[in-house]
Amino acid sequence: MSKLQLKGTWLEIKGKLKQKYAKLTDDDLTYMEGKEEEMLGRLQKRLGRTKDQIRKEIATL
Repeated sequence: MSKLQLKGTWLEIKGKLKQKYAKLTDDDLTYMEGKEEEMLGRLQKRLGRTKDQIRKEIATL
């Protein structure tokens, strides 16, 4: 998923991730342009998955 696609659908993806992983907070899912790696790092820490696994999961939502 490209950065543009991610940015355009982020609110929808964010909602789906919060439904799937109730322990995620709004702070964990804060997306700011240019800070994708930081957000992925937070998700990696909270979910115990690799960044690649998280990217793939986001792409399938």
